[in-house]
Amino acid sequence: MRKHISSLSLLASTVAALLLSSGPADAATVKRVDTIRVPGEPLASFDIGIVTDTGIYVLTDRSNKSVDLIDAATGKFLGRVGGFTGFNKAAGSSVSGPDGVIAVGNDQLWAGDGDSTVKIIDLKSRSIVDTIATGGQKRVDEMAYDPRDHLVVVVNNADKPPFVTFISSETHKVLGKIVLDHASDGAEQPAWDPVTGKIYLTVPVIDGVEANGAVAVIDPRTLKLEKMLPVTKCMPAGLAVGPDAHLLIGCSDDAVDSGFPAQSLVMDARTGKIVATIDKTGGSDEVWYDNKSGNYYLAAAKNPGGPVLGVVDARTNRWIANLPSGPRAHSVAADPKSGRVFVPIEARKESADCASGCIAVYAPQGE
Repeated sequence: MRKHISSLSLLASTVAALLLSSGPADAATVKRVDTIRVPGEPLASFDIGIVTDTGIYVLTDRSNKSVDLIDAATGKFLGRVGGFTGFNKAAGSSVSGPDGVIAVGNDQLWAGDGDSTVKIIDLKSRSIVDTIATGGQKRVDEMAYDPRDHLVVVVNNADKPPFVTFISSETHKVLGKIVLDHASDGAEQPAWDPVTGKIYLTVPVIDGVEANGAVAVIDPRTLKLEKMLPVTKCMPAGLAVGPDAHLLIGCSDDAVDSGFPAQSLVMDARTGKIVATIDKTGGSDEVWYDNKSGNYYLAAAKNPGGPVLGVVDARTNRWIANLPSGPRAHSVAADPKSGRVFVPIEARKESADCASGCIAVYAPQGE
C-alpha cells in the first residue's frame, strides 16, 4: 500500500513495544499465540491480508506471485493461486502484484495486480476465472465491496493522477470512474459503510500540502465524489469501518517521516468530526475492525520505537496495547469467528523465528 518502509532492529522494536504494551485493565489481553510459515520463496514482498466469512486468511504474496490461502482457525496452509506479476525489483511496488484483495460472496476473491488489472479468483477451483482492465499504467491497489449495490470499488493509487474504478460484482463490467485530480500523493483504502450507505476513501495529500489530507465521500448510487472530509497532519492510509458509523484512520508511515505526530484517528463518518485521537499508535498502513472482540487493529510498521500491532477498543476508542510485530509488518486482518489476528512479517536472516518470513498470529485472551 504505502511506500518502502525502513525497519529498525528487531531487538529495539521488541523492547520499545513491550514498554508500551499495557493498556486499560478492563480490556481483554491480546497476545501472540502462533507463527505460520509460508512455503515457497521467502516472504520478502507482500501487501494486503483479509479473512473471509468462511474462515480463510488470504494474503497477497508478491514473492510467490500468488494469493495465499490459509485456514484461519488452524493456521494450515491450504494452497495458493498464481498468475500474478509478482514483485518487480527494477520498477518497484507501483507495478508489482498482487496488491489489494477482497472477498465477494463466499466463492470469489478479487485481487489487484501490477498491470492495472483486477483478477477474479474462484475459491472452489482455486483459479483465476476473469481479468478486468482498469485502463491505467500502474497497479490496482486497494479495493472495497458494497454488497447492497453489487459494486466493487478499486483504486489505481500509483497512476498520476490516481483514479477510482467502479465494477459490477454481477456482470464484471466497468460502470464508471472518478479521477482524483487533487490527490497529489496517491489514494489509499476505500471502505463501504452499511450505516450511511456511502463509500469512504483515504487521500494522503491534497494539492501537494503534506499537512492536508482527506477522507473522500463517494455515493455508490451516482458513482460521484460528494465531498472531502479534511484530515490534518496525518497523511491517512488505512481505513476501517467500526461501530456506529465510525471510521478508524491509520496515519501513515509517510506522516511519521514528515515529522507529524505518530497517531491514529477516529472520525464520525456522518459529520467528518474527529471524535478520538489515539496518540500511542501511529505510522500505520492497513487497519482492521473485528466485530467479535470489538477491537480495532493497526499494522503500525513505522510506530516510533519499532513495528507493532496496535490494539484499540472500538467501543470506547481507548488504546489497549502495542504488541511487537516485525520488519515491514504493514498488513493486518482478523478472523470474525475465532478472533485470531494475522500480521505477515518480512523475511530477515537475523530474525530468530521469522528468517524466511512468517505470519504472526495474535488473539484476545480470557474472552
